[in-house]
Amino acid sequence: MATPKRILVAKPGLDGHDRGAKVVARALRDAGFEVIYTGLRQTPAQIAQAAVQEDVDAVGLSSLSGAHRELFPAVVAALRGAGAGDVLVFGGGVIPQEDVSLLREQGVERVFPPGTDTRDIVRFLRERLGVEEGQDPSR
Repeated sequence: MATPKRILVAKPGLDGHDRGAKVVARALRDAGFEVIYTGLRQTPAQIAQAAVQEDVDAVGLSSLSGAHRELFPAVVAALRGAGAGDVLVFGGGVIPQEDVSLLREQGVERVFPPGTDTRDIVRFLRERLGVEEGQDPSR
């Protein structure tokens, strides 16, 4: 039996709005992933530590505060520093299109803009984590 695919959803920095992160977390849970939500105002080190402790396959970051250019790469660096550089990192929130390529260069695999259909996020994770269509990611 394969191990379940685990996704950590995190809100780095001082951003206090988490509705979108909770919507994504619920959609992933409903799609069969195991989801860990760290809550608001997490540091990159806290996020990396939680990812390692929870043995996750991916980390989803959400930012509405404009600090994504600093925080997302800092999370990637913290994961690498913690020996978890193979963890897939994706993000979303209010992120200008011109910042997406910078984030990709820094190790953020994909950025989902506001209004993204959560089924697109589920499809992305299934594809990147090797979960076949129709297969339950918790198996």
